Amino acid sequence: MVKPEIETKLAAARTRLILDKPFLGALALRLPLVAADPKWCATSVTDARSLYYNPDYIDKLSLEQTQFVLAREALHCALSHFARRHHRIKARWDVACEYSINPVLVTDGLTPPPATIVIAAYEGMTAEEIYPFIEDDDSEDQDAENSQSGQDSNPDNSGSQQGNEQRKRGQGNTPQHNDPQSGGDSEAEQQEILEGEHGATQPQPQSASELDALSTQWQQRMAGAALQAQQVGKLGGALARLVGELLQPKLPWRMLLARYMTQVARDDYSYNRPSRREGEMIMPSLRSSQANIMVALDTSGSVTNEELHEFLSEINSLKAQLRASITLHACDTVLSKEGPWYFEAWEEFKLPREFHGGGGTDFRPIFDWVKLHGNAPDMLLYFTDALGEFPKIEPHYPVLWLVKGKATVPWGQRIQLN
Repeated sequence: MVKPEIETKLAAARTRLILDKPFLGALALRLPLVAADPKWCATSVTDARSLYYNPDYIDKLSLEQTQFVLAREALHCALSHFARRHHRIKARWDVACEYSINPVLVTDGLTPPPATIVIAAYEGMTAEEIYPFIEDDDSEDQDAENSQSGQDSNPDNSGSQQGNEQRKRGQGNTPQHNDPQSGGDSEAEQQEILEGEHGATQPQPQSASELDALSTQWQQRMAGAALQAQQVGKLGGALARLVGELLQPKLPWRMLLARYMTQVARDDYSYNRPSRREGEMIMPSLRSSQANIMVALDTSGSVTNEELHEFLSEINSLKAQLRASITLHACDTVLSKEGPWYFEAWEEFKLPREFHGGGGTDFRPIFDWVKLHGNAPDMLLYFTDALGEFPKIEPHYPVLWLVKGKATVPWGQRIQLN
């Protein structure tokens, strides 16, 4: 039997979230709160349908720390961490998920429970990006910390593989008799179904179809919660960027590249008045001219030859369709002495046999070359990791950055390659 004061604390924490952090509060409201058996739940855990908690653990937290716990589990669901693990080791994946979420919540002003690990270097990184940095020993150490930090716990303290597989942090574990399309039963019904003599029993693994359905459902919930929070001006910058990245359309870079390159095509119809010898009727006539596209390759060493060949092959196929000539530059901190290379519309666009590079990265020489020669391109495509020195002033011609990695650009249009 849960103490009334614990239920009151949970209700108050959720209400405070709704008022102060409406985005996180709306997500937390979607998770019925279920008291769990302490034998398998040492702190808190979610199966993407309910939030299970250890009453003794919640009893030791302050109201502010309880808010953090509710927001953390809700955000795990909204980010579909339960469906994104795939082939990864579960214990290491769980730690990576915590490391990706904790800095976001702290930046948003929430108070973490004791022993919660917040690593500033991981701020802005996804769980997939953090995962390779997690050592196996980190996962084992994390199990020991979970009993105090409010992170999801391993019910088997022996640290065995079986115990690790029983840890619940929204990794697709829920009673099998629940309908995955329904969004879960009501809180009262879940209590009736799941709670035993000492609290809710441990939920069972979900099927792949259930995970997919829940992931879609939580994405819709996140979009709705973000819209409501934006309307009242209470969506923090870190959360706004995170939500924007997750909800924006995921178009292949080839499709985006084709879309922008098509904009420089010069084929169009003209309705200019013809000569009198051609008659009185004005008929549209097709006019066209060759587009001039400049391509710059970052040869600082962070981009592999395989990636360069893939990129150039895509440009080559688009060039033929658009009837565009190509001027190719290679640059690290200075322009390649072997360049530039010129390719007409009918010529194959391919990588030169060799060019020197591998130093640092400075983007300014490309733009200085254009100024010096006074022949601005219809579009400049720059293939890079975007880690370098940019010109202070944006040029008047369009610049398309095809970026490998997570670095940002100060101006121009950015397309994510990986």
